[in-house]
Amino acid sequence: MSGSIHDPGTRRTRWDPNQYLKFSDHRLRPAIELLDRIPLAEPVVIYDLGCGSGNVTRLIARRWPSATVYGVDNSPEMLSKAAAEPSKIRWIQADIQHWQPEEPPDLLYSNAALHWLGGHATLFPRLIGFLREPGCLAVQMPLSSELPSHLLMGETLAGGGSGGSAFGSPELRQAVTRKPVENGQEYYEILADRTRSLDIWETEYVQVLEGENPVLEWVKGTGLRPVLNALDDRERELFLMEYGRRLRLAYPVRADGHTLYPFRRLFIVAII
Repeated sequence: MSGSIHDPGTRRTRWDPNQYLKFSDHRLRPAIELLDRIPLAEPVVIYDLGCGSGNVTRLIARRWPSATVYGVDNSPEMLSKAAAEPSKIRWIQADIQHWQPEEPPDLLYSNAALHWLGGHATLFPRLIGFLREPGCLAVQMPLSSELPSHLLMGETLAGGGSGGSAFGSPELRQAVTRKPVENGQEYYEILADRTRSLDIWETEYVQVLEGENPVLEWVKGTGLRPVLNALDDRERELFLMEYGRRLRLAYPVRADGHTLYPFRRLFIVAII
């Protein structure tokens, strides 16, 4: 799901809802697990930050049918997909980094979006400050920066071209290799003094994927989007060939035809 990531030095990232939804079952599971851990009985106003195509937003609206539910995203492509299915949900195009709620929320929910934004030491307290007591901030973010898939992305950009040449701009290569999510202890330090209750945990999903090079298809829907948007057509083709080759070696297809893709995620449920 999309937050406010931009291609460094180029343009807004274009999101492809159909590519993202190729692995909808795997992507939906942590969203539901986060939703199940929210202890609020009857929140009145709810915002889904980085709502993407709205799959989870609709689950939120069904769980609390009397609530006013907003879906917030900066991607017009994702919001168009979300709005195509009629509902009472209100869809808002906005950059989460600078967004402010139209009315004080009881629940701020964000699944796989806030890792696209920097400055978490100020962002998370800012979001907490919007809540109406007793309110909840519920967040899930991927811990993907140390995965082979994402390390190989940076390595291929840095030296995967002809003769070891680099792909893209220095700004793009730097952005791809940044660490977007801290460990749980860091978020405890940020939030502990601002909350009455704080639940932080990590889960590793050993995802069983199908296809010729399914990890490449997975990252095409999320972490690879800024790269694909930033490269020209020729560079994109050469990059994908080399990156795909490296991914096949790192994540081989097993004898049963499946590929295992272990993936860790960080969860936070904060109550004020």
